[in-house]
Amino acid sequence: MDNKRVFDTKVQYLKYKVLREVARASWSNSLLDEMLDIPKKIVPGKTPTMRCCVYKERAILAERVKLAMGGDKNNPNIIEVIDIACDECPAAGYEVTDSCRGCLANRCEDVCPRGAISFDHNHAAHIDKSKCIECGRCSKVCPYSAITNRVRPCMNACKVKAIRINDEGAAAIDNDKCISCGACVYQCPFGAIMDKSFMLDVIDLIKKSMGGSEYKMYAVVAPSVSSQFTYAKLGQVIKGLKELGFQAVVEAALGADLVAYSEAKELTEKGFLTSSCCPAFVAYIRTAFPELEEHISHNLSPMAEIARYIKGVEPASRVVFIGPCTAKKAEVKLKTVKPYVDAVLTFEELQALFDSRDIDITTLDEDVPEDASYFGRIFARSGGLSDAVAEALKEQGLDSFDLSACTCSGIEACRTALMKKKRNVLAENFIEGMACEGGCIGGAGCLTHAERNRAQVDAYCKDAADKKISDAIAGLKI
Repeated sequence: MDNKRVFDTKVQYLKYKVLREVARASWSNSLLDEMLDIPKKIVPGKTPTMRCCVYKERAILAERVKLAMGGDKNNPNIIEVIDIACDECPAAGYEVTDSCRGCLANRCEDVCPRGAISFDHNHAAHIDKSKCIECGRCSKVCPYSAITNRVRPCMNACKVKAIRINDEGAAAIDNDKCISCGACVYQCPFGAIMDKSFMLDVIDLIKKSMGGSEYKMYAVVAPSVSSQFTYAKLGQVIKGLKELGFQAVVEAALGADLVAYSEAKELTEKGFLTSSCCPAFVAYIRTAFPELEEHISHNLSPMAEIARYIKGVEPASRVVFIGPCTAKKAEVKLKTVKPYVDAVLTFEELQALFDSRDIDITTLDEDVPEDASYFGRIFARSGGLSDAVAEALKEQGLDSFDLSACTCSGIEACRTALMKKKRNVLAENFIEGMACEGGCIGGAGCLTHAERNRAQVDAYCKDAADKKISDAIAGLKI
């Protein structure tokens, strides 16, 4: 099956094809040199499909194959740049366009603090890049809006300013600033930035479990799955996971139920909290606002919380989280999480795994996961966590505490709230931080980022058998 229509962009589709072929080779125990031969399968013959020549295209695909196999082991970041693919974007910075009329006012020259602007014989302005400090004053005063700021898509997407341009003109990631949110991965129009995949680890775990190893494979699925795989029914996705080799499928929303209960109690004890559910948001606090780290909730994320519960019930189990988040791949390396979660897959990678085994989920019967509450499921979208904490306060008889939540959708909103707290001018006592716009439904590892995703998640939440968090926790059986 070749699910081209599943994805938002052709870049995602290309990434999927590489993931699918690498997974297919792994199932059949192919050798490394056979894996690296995959580019020729994707681009056969001598006619390039996207690049200037077939040889460059295959060279880039070879780098994609390496990332699909786990990437550079010496690079701790789960986001990497494919240098050879990052050469098509124009240099970023302020440029004078053809709209310049060669006017006599020369306001651009007057406001430039470094004397970087000069004029040719036609009176058209030019910017000396060796002097320009990118302050943008010239652009603001131009009466024709002839001076524009060309910002590379990756740099524009990265709201934590972790991307710069190196001496070779390629993007370079500052690992000390990067929060692994994956915004640059999704926004790069050439697919030159990619998250490492650990699906080979998952395949290895599945193969061993099916080969007689005495452990049970658990798939913990994020509630945002309800907005993905829209060409099939959710129950068919669950059945497909079992066809892949998972013996049990559990909702991460059950972990969200556990977190909401604990976080509500912690909030009443401390009086102020920032949420701990989004690993990119937590990483952002630690890197950009270390003085506020003490306010991060001590709760694990829903992924880690339900995985800890599973490992407590079945210590020999193996737990794989499946969701929309690239930052989860970084979270799973933390010493507080590593004992509980064995690997992380994105929805993109799950689609590749289905097709690598020729599993057409549309032909399958429906199955159901362990059921979570309405409030556990709404963690998938912005505002859901705050609603769940409010409900948990009520159910625990703690609603005398006056919850005032600051709901942050996207890193820029998170920055504003954190800056206010740093300056002691934030009115609210709880910051719900989501690095991706809209919450988890906007994660970089989604198949689609359609506007309808929120509505689909809300519909899925309303179908929850348990409307109260306490009921879901009381009925937790794994």
